[in-house]
Amino acid sequence: MVATLVLVPGLLSDSRVWLPLSESVGKKMPVYHAALAGYDSLAAMAKYILGEVSGPIVAVGHSMGGRVCMEMARLDPERVIGLVLADTGYHGLRDGELKKRQAVVDLGHKSMPTLVDSWLPPMVNLDRHRESDLMGNLRQMALQFDSVTHESWIRALINRPDAGSYLHAIHCPVLLMTGDRDNWSPISQHREMAELLPDSEFVVIDDAGHFAPVERPYVVCSSVIEWLGRRFQ
Repeated sequence: MVATLVLVPGLLSDSRVWLPLSESVGKKMPVYHAALAGYDSLAAMAKYILGEVSGPIVAVGHSMGGRVCMEMARLDPERVIGLVLADTGYHGLRDGELKKRQAVVDLGHKSMPTLVDSWLPPMVNLDRHRESDLMGNLRQMALQFDSVTHESWIRALINRPDAGSYLHAIHCPVLLMTGDRDNWSPISQHREMAELLPDSEFVVIDDAGHFAPVERPYVVCSSVIEWLGRRFQ
């Protein structure tokens, strides 16, 4: 049975993050775009996706979506035969993080536009902030979500598991990637994950911030397609 490529977006994101990849591989394998609204835990998101897709899965996740993909592999290692984890993390809740997360939730309830305008710029390579199409599309994508959905996702991140406790048990092939300008999920963090995972490869996307799949879609797509070709065909 041909595996389904399951594409999982991150916080305040939708299928647009992975659309170029979907368009590139859609004729070669089934593609499923996951939607995470309505869930307030990473495990619930993972269980939902696993229930929506039958057969083997190659799960591709960005940021929070990467954490969801790791949960999918933990919950159903027989079906998740590959992972692509982009601009993501693996640590549990850090000291002082709860207070910062709550402040973001409170700001969202006051004004989602204000929240997005403070949250988005650090997520993108500084050199591209003047690109109105790029920044405008990302802003529009984020603003489609209301403060209740945003809070549910923040709660999921606050209560996230420490994936470092189980990465050693994920034996499927894993492709890690992050932007070289990603200050939120830096290169060092992905190298740590690569050391914990039994079968991993790591690619750095040049001139990209946290939204590497949107900022450098051609490079990201090429890296994923080349990896898929080597590991699953």
